[in-house]
Amino acid sequence: MKALLCNEFGPAEMLTFQEINAPEPKENEILIKVAACSANFPDTLIIENKYQFKPALPFSPGGEVAGLILKIGENVKNLTVGQRVFALCGWGGFAEAVCVGADRVFPLPDYMDFVTGASLMYNFGTSYHALKNRAHLQKGETLLVLGAAGGVGLAAVELGKLMGANVIAAASTDEKLAICKKKGADFLINYETEDLREKIKEYSQGKGIDVVYDPVGDKYAEPALRSMAWYGRYLVVGFAGGDIPKLPFNLALLKGCSVVGVFWGQFSKLQARENFENICELAQWFKDGKLKPHIFKKYSLEDSAQALVDLRERKVVGKAVVICDEELANEQIEKSIEPQKTKRVFVNIQDIKAAVGEIIGESPWLKISQDVIDGFAKATFDEQWIHVNPAKAAQSPFGSTIAHGLLTLSLSPKFLGDIYEVKNSKMGINYGSDKVRFLQPIKVNSKVKMVAKLVEVTEAPNNGLKMKIEGTYLVENNPRPVCVAELLSVIY
Repeated sequence: MKALLCNEFGPAEMLTFQEINAPEPKENEILIKVAACSANFPDTLIIENKYQFKPALPFSPGGEVAGLILKIGENVKNLTVGQRVFALCGWGGFAEAVCVGADRVFPLPDYMDFVTGASLMYNFGTSYHALKNRAHLQKGETLLVLGAAGGVGLAAVELGKLMGANVIAAASTDEKLAICKKKGADFLINYETEDLREKIKEYSQGKGIDVVYDPVGDKYAEPALRSMAWYGRYLVVGFAGGDIPKLPFNLALLKGCSVVGVFWGQFSKLQARENFENICELAQWFKDGKLKPHIFKKYSLEDSAQALVDLRERKVVGKAVVICDEELANEQIEKSIEPQKTKRVFVNIQDIKAAVGEIIGESPWLKISQDVIDGFAKATFDEQWIHVNPAKAAQSPFGSTIAHGLLTLSLSPKFLGDIYEVKNSKMGINYGSDKVRFLQPIKVNSKVKMVAKLVEVTEAPNNGLKMKIEGTYLVENNPRPVCVAELLSVIY
């Protein structure tokens, strides 16, 4: 196969495009046929041996890919050959194929193309983790984004606006700032021609900045820190400006502000559940048209070194993407096709115990038709007009019939059966719930699914195993749950 190789550490001009042997997946790995791989700033550092991760030579840069699964290594249970996926490989992505640990691979939604799949997770994942989990950005707060036209910076502008902040975008040219304006920035600062502190004072009306998002560092860090509001949060995301600033920490004391590190790669490993939730929210926002990666340019695999040169020289606005398989990357998306869900298979009780605290899967979507609602109402002798009379229900505040809350709960055995199975077990019984919260009504013809998290496992009589599963029920095109329940099952 063909790949862009780093045979010795140095600038992108030293990389070579050559033929190499295709890798084989080891235990807990998969082999991906790469359709597209995005270029990110860490790629420019890793090839010069300036990054915190140091792969052995030779290697290919490129840490964020999308494509098809070609092969599966031993002990990989939740992925299948031919499945569309996106993945964080760290490096190796500027190639026709790459091996990735299965825990770093995610199903690509059916409504998302490969170029988007290779462009969404790193920039938006980093920025959303920073703003949501580290800064706890609140509606109405003022957010300053330095390096706002870069990949993570532009994502932060878009997300900050989506989260209800007043966004100040700072970048080095008016052309870059014009893109930031299109992405929702309320105020613009050209920090090459304007005084950063004075413009911040003007735009914040002297109140200062609640959250600074800084992927640049260098000479812009100190004036931004001096512009913090009381209880502000300064997010240290990266150092694209070159120099790591030496900040006077007495400013943090005087401002009562926090200097907060953002390391999304480590967060995604150590807090996988929270990261998965973030990814689901980002994918839903993309589907709803509320965010979209800005693609600066697409590069061929043969010319992929130029993508890193353009990144290094700060020419890239948004995302640079390398097309590793042109036919696959140009594949048309059939939005009518439901994504395939892979059932979690537990071999034995030890496997189940090891999964406590994990999200063990999600079910396929299930449409709640009027026939389903009518059938449940008849079976339970609960034929209220809001459930079974479409004409009258159309005049209600809901505008249509709605499903009974207990109908939602009654779907749990089906959803759990879609999500997991236990091999070598004699039988399993779903027998009730500890807690249930019905948060929103489900209107007729809505599509519903469950996301299941294994909360607790305890011994049960007669050599059984009692499982407590938190089921979160979601309606399509709505990020808020409609129901959350603690479900009880016993496996024998």
